[in-house]
Amino acid sequence: MATLPNPLPDLATSGLDLPPGSLVDATLDGTWHEPLLWYADGPAAPADWTALGAAGRRLGLLPVLVSGGARDQWPEAWDLCPDATSYPGDHDPDEVLAGYWSDYAADEVAADGPAAAADEGEDEDEDDLWPGLAPVPAQAARVGADEAAAGLVGVLTADPDGWPGGTRMALVPARRSADIPAAIGWSGPMNHEGDVARLCAVLRSWEERYDARVVVLGFDTLLVSVGRPPTTLEEARALAAEHYAFCPDNIDQSPPYDLDVYAQKALLNQEAWSFWWD
Repeated sequence: MATLPNPLPDLATSGLDLPPGSLVDATLDGTWHEPLLWYADGPAAPADWTALGAAGRRLGLLPVLVSGGARDQWPEAWDLCPDATSYPGDHDPDEVLAGYWSDYAADEVAADGPAAAADEGEDEDEDDLWPGLAPVPAQAARVGADEAAAGLVGVLTADPDGWPGGTRMALVPARRSADIPAAIGWSGPMNHEGDVARLCAVLRSWEERYDARVVVLGFDTLLVSVGRPPTTLEEARALAAEHYAFCPDNIDQSPPYDLDVYAQKALLNQEAWSFWWD
């Protein structure tokens, strides 16, 4: 698999001081030929992200929190599909999102915008077109991307109820945070996209524009930290279109059910973005 230039190292001889944990090689199609990730047996502590993350990076391992969620489903039960996953760098995020927008957004746009556009004499068909990637926020980042991720992890791990089902530390062989889902063949968005590398291409773009980092993965949930969130309603509205294309269930099945409200409540000045796929 192109996403994994190096397999998970032999942790027993790596020199890492790891707590008790498990190596995961279980996939939807059986046992994978090498471990896809390691994760701890017990709950994550606030210091784990910094300590294990720094040590792991020296071996090409990146930290992420994994969650069993309300149904207590840990990575062995995630139906991982590494053999169905391509390389994120082979996909253009604008093209990926434009395709999703064409497939999923017509009804949402028709409900929220075209009526008003028609009143102003605009062409409804043009209003349905993919608006393109949102610009980089004008305001400089408040904190570094890694600092923002560590801060969010600190909040989640300090509170036992900080994330449904709790979280455990994991280490994944990946070159960058955005590639973590592809590196393990994560199938959480399967009903939306069968090749998670296409979504990872979008995550790469969010890394570059919003200083985003993948922080938590669950069976079908994703949480990212945001070091440079939109600070104006115009910026948030532009980003809302990307979020709808990326994860329609965020708007269609979870309140708020309107892109404009979503922009105001879920994106404007928000330093964490959460996603859930049905």
